Amino acid sequence: MERKIIALAGNPNVGKSTVFNALTGMRQHTGNWPGKTVDNAVGEFIHKNVIFQLVDLPGAYSLNSESPDEKVTAGYINSQEADLILIVADATCLERNLLLVREILSVTSDAVLCLNLTDEAARKGMITDTARLSSILGIPVIPTAARDRRGLDLLVKEIYRCCTDPAVAGHDYTSKTNTELPEASEIYRQCTTVSNEEPNVFDRKLDRVLTSRIWGLPIMLTMLFIVFWITMSGANYPSAALAYLFDITGKLLTDVLSETSLPEGCISFLTDGVYKSVSWVVSVMLPPMAIFFPLFTLLEDFGYLPRVAFNLDNSFRKCGAHGKQALTMCMGLGCNACGVTGCRIIESPRERVIAAVTNSFIPCNGRFPTLIMLIMIFFTAGMGAFSGAAAGLILVMFILLGIVVTMIYSKLLSSTLLKGIPSSFILELPPYRKPKVKDVIIRSILDRTIFVLGRALIVAAPAGAIIWILANIHAGDISLLDRFTGFLDPFGRFLGVDGVIIAAFILGFPANETVIPVMLMCYLSTGTLTEYSSISQLGDILADHGWTIHTALAVSVLCMFHFPCGTTCLTVQKETGSLKWTALAFILPALTGLLLCLIINIIFS
Repeated sequence: MERKIIALAGNPNVGKSTVFNALTGMRQHTGNWPGKTVDNAVGEFIHKNVIFQLVDLPGAYSLNSESPDEKVTAGYINSQEADLILIVADATCLERNLLLVREILSVTSDAVLCLNLTDEAARKGMITDTARLSSILGIPVIPTAARDRRGLDLLVKEIYRCCTDPAVAGHDYTSKTNTELPEASEIYRQCTTVSNEEPNVFDRKLDRVLTSRIWGLPIMLTMLFIVFWITMSGANYPSAALAYLFDITGKLLTDVLSETSLPEGCISFLTDGVYKSVSWVVSVMLPPMAIFFPLFTLLEDFGYLPRVAFNLDNSFRKCGAHGKQALTMCMGLGCNACGVTGCRIIESPRERVIAAVTNSFIPCNGRFPTLIMLIMIFFTAGMGAFSGAAAGLILVMFILLGIVVTMIYSKLLSSTLLKGIPSSFILELPPYRKPKVKDVIIRSILDRTIFVLGRALIVAAPAGAIIWILANIHAGDISLLDRFTGFLDPFGRFLGVDGVIIAAFILGFPANETVIPVMLMCYLSTGTLTEYSSISQLGDILADHGWTIHTALAVSVLCMFHFPCGTTCLTVQKETGSLKWTALAFILPALTGLLLCLIINIIFS
């Protein structure tokens, strides 16, 4: 089959990724964020007898910018490797988008304009005459609402017609050079009518509250509190149900395997090692993630999370860092590796390194289940109806601590190893949009919950196997596991924890999600307690091994501040190109966590 290359270009936050996903079927993450796409994503779709390779270029405002991501876009378009440029524009702010359209048309006339978000524009009283716009630009213009897949069938047909035989495509488009085109403002005036004098009046009124100097931060903290409250209040019952189900299934599995010719040791390896590790991960991690991620994604889809970055922008600039670091830090709440990759939106190399090195001070989605579990077991147990609210408040305080520490180290780095003057920039706030609840649930489950859980299971199963082997291979009268944890125990006791806890964080380096499961498997391998029926009994397991509220506080601090996972370390190395900065990103949070644990131990000893 014939193959054609389609380059997808446009301003940030115009729905390029949504169009890309809809056409290719790939689940590239989409969100109501400015400047989210920072690298080329490639996918394919087939129409009739042609394979179309779609290249999603980084969002750009201009082809003449010094921004790294905009240079990528400009370089690809200027290379003319693509058979067609699919320009995605936002119908709600068409005048600004036309600036880039004019620049692209000065390079090539092989283009189609996808006028996206026409539903949002209509809601605001903005109607664009696409036929008139097409006549002025000299290229096809297709109105779409990509989130609802409206107009996409027509868009595909237009791409096919323009790529296969433009001469007989049925158009009378006359290509024009940039100099022949009217100014963007004039094109907008001729093609768009606005029935509302202030089409964005709702957004502006809402922003006066959500981004105000007085109410912005309190509302941000309240929103986080509500999300965590719902998460923690709702996770108890499904966790208990899953634990009970896995307990019954585990007994059945043991009975079935016992009827086979497998040796007893092999059965124990499969049930006590691999199966229990997997069951712990699922029963403890799945319920809170299944609640938290959809709520978090709803805020993202609504357009609130960029407002969080806006509220923190001034504080980061005072720390000598780039204001966009607030945006990458918010990305880190989902995944630290993604947050580090998102640092590409920062133009200054110095400030980009600061953001990458300090991103892991913010807890990612792999650490949230551990923090939630410890808070619910040790800090809010016995509070009855108030336990969920109290747990949410405590978790918000932990996140605030992470933000404060991030700013402290950003200031320290900008004053020492990475001296410089902070850059100025304009942070574009996307419009508020009614979340697509169905899409949010699907995306949060597939792109986040299943992804994180899958990564945890990939590590948990072999970790359970390794720990079982270490627990059942003896050197003298002591197992290898006991020797390893015993070796680390003096250091752990010095910090107010124990050797098992330190070993769990070390073995959890591939994925933060496995720290608590590994820890529990180490404890359970001793045979002190091998049965469980609900999440509430996790506290009994830990208490039987000497845990107190002070231990839980120290472990929570270590969960907040320890070396980033292997994926994040590799991402830092890739993005900075330096082992030096990767080592610093590894050492700084680890030293911070160890120091705070020591302080906690001194205070409570």
